[in-house]
Amino acid sequence: MQRNNIIDVLSGPARLLERDGSAAPGNAILTRDECQALVDRVKKMSKADAVEVQMFGSYQANVRFADNQMSTAGGIGDLQLGVQSSFGPKHAVVTTNELTEASIRAAVEKSEKLARLAPDDPEAMPLLGPQDIKPVEAYFDSVADMGAEERARVALTALEPARQAGDLTAAGFLINNLGFTAFGNSAGNFAYHRSTNANYTVTVRTKDGTGSGWAGAEHNDAKQVDFAAVSQRAIDKARLSRTPVAIEPGRYTVILEPQAVGDLCQLIGFYADARATDEGRSPFVKQGGGTKIGEKIVDERVNIYADPFDPMVRAQPFDGDGLPLGRQEFVKDGKLATLYYSRFWAKKKGVSPTGAPTSFCMTGGDQSIEQMIANTTRGVLVTRLWYLREVDPRTILYTGLTRDGTFLIENGKVAKPLKNFRFNDSPLFMLNNLEAMGRPQRLAGTEAGGAVIVPPLKVRDFNFTSLSDAV
Repeated sequence: MQRNNIIDVLSGPARLLERDGSAAPGNAILTRDECQALVDRVKKMSKADAVEVQMFGSYQANVRFADNQMSTAGGIGDLQLGVQSSFGPKHAVVTTNELTEASIRAAVEKSEKLARLAPDDPEAMPLLGPQDIKPVEAYFDSVADMGAEERARVALTALEPARQAGDLTAAGFLINNLGFTAFGNSAGNFAYHRSTNANYTVTVRTKDGTGSGWAGAEHNDAKQVDFAAVSQRAIDKARLSRTPVAIEPGRYTVILEPQAVGDLCQLIGFYADARATDEGRSPFVKQGGGTKIGEKIVDERVNIYADPFDPMVRAQPFDGDGLPLGRQEFVKDGKLATLYYSRFWAKKKGVSPTGAPTSFCMTGGDQSIEQMIANTTRGVLVTRLWYLREVDPRTILYTGLTRDGTFLIENGKVAKPLKNFRFNDSPLFMLNNLEAMGRPQRLAGTEAGGAVIVPPLKVRDFNFTSLSDAV
């Protein structure tokens, strides 16, 4: 499809979907040049002391199935342009999803009117000039070109065996995301990133209502996702978890599959903010004042970092101010190595800003889950966690429940399915009780807002506090 004038093209929502059902419509994702042209247009319209432009666009093609049949399929397009106008320390933002000339001009003028009325922002920062932002290749045709028929075939990898089994019910969701983000300002800074993402999750239940299995996978490149294997894992877990038994709550050696590790350990990243620590609102506050940087906080085998350029991550390499993001080492050989700094807090503390991380990564070991099980006399295997709630922010103590496949290990083998538990534990406690680590994997269905890469773990003394009748 040939592109016309950019404003004319973007104002037509019918162009968001091609006739073949492909998730790669000709005009859903703006190019770098088109975003630059929009930034230049806003800058010409602006009468403010300073102006910033942020653009977000996405197209999501999906298929959903439940009760062993297809339920919904379709596509969702979204496009937003935000204009922040500033007069000294006063600023205001107006957003629009209609990119006509009149709508863009109205957004610019409204943001200027609101900025003049706004109170002074005591944390206002000057605009960043041009930055050296290295690109991240995160856009793959394997996701962008996956059409409706191919998505349906993915769903059938779960639906067909569940139907044939007769005693299983499958439900799942495949999402193909295409997106872009762009930033520009009147000081000459400009940044652009586009990405794709295939996210597939499946839950399989036994028809007697006693067994449930879950599996999921995610990657920027759909070729890296074995959809059939994901479906089979969920099916196997459902069969194995049928008719669970109860055992006494308490402290157990636990083998956590990667999803369960990510559910709990990614919370560490939410607390690694330098400002929260300096103000005493973090588990990384040193008793008597200061931070725990340089102190051992977990097992020396643990390394936690964020890196948009990691091949397993491929995240946006800049933050909302257009600040370049690089590799950040939060935990190095078990010691707290650094915290992340906003531009305002970095200036206050006289250090360089890092920006907030867009991923959570933990290095691992070389043990397989099967090896961990074989080396366990008595323990519990956990598929994933859910309904996590904060108990104590000073220690990252959380409570939550196991779900979709919890099993008793005896004498190096999975002995029987277990009823689910409620737990009270902290990722910091857990990582101090580490026995073994597996190979890191990228997770599906995470809360971090970006890629989460963690290994399976074997830990001792994990604290199960009560039983749950939920499947």
